[in-house]
Amino acid sequence: MTENPVANLPVDVVRSKRRKRTIQAYVANGRVRVLIPAGMGREEEQKIVDEMVARATRRLSASAVDLDRRARDVARRYGLPEPIEIEWSNRQLSRWGSCTPSDGKVRISSRLATMPTWVLDWVLVHELAHLAVADHGDQFHALVSRYELAERAEGYLIAKSEGTPPPPPQLE
Repeated sequence: MTENPVANLPVDVVRSKRRKRTIQAYVANGRVRVLIPAGMGREEEQKIVDEMVARATRRLSASAVDLDRRARDVARRYGLPEPIEIEWSNRQLSRWGSCTPSDGKVRISSRLATMPTWVLDWVLVHELAHLAVADHGDQFHALVSRYELAERAEGYLIAKSEGTPPPPPQLE
């Protein structure tokens, strides 16, 4: 499993009277610091702090993975096209990845940075297969089925999606 670099770091919540709406989190000196408005209620604070710590975790985890190299290794291993460009995306909250075959660009949800590498590799296989076949037809499935842990990875992601299997376009 991918190691989570901030999982055991202490969290400091800093309330500021000057901060009215904005919330910020970052990792510094071995601690996660979350800056919040002073007037925020305790219940809302806990939800916000949990989300901000999760975001800091994803950012730090994503920075530890050389996504470009990993995608190229996966492409070579499974006989798939290499992307022209690949990047982590913090905006993909309902998709695990997306691909634009016309320009060879692949985006991978930063949520995958904290998951096991075999799950990330399956999403990479899925997205790289779209560089060869844009739709989810038989030819596409033949490419994706080369990944020996495909069924296991799909099950893992379904569980992470709270048990609701995403429709096929979910992993474009």
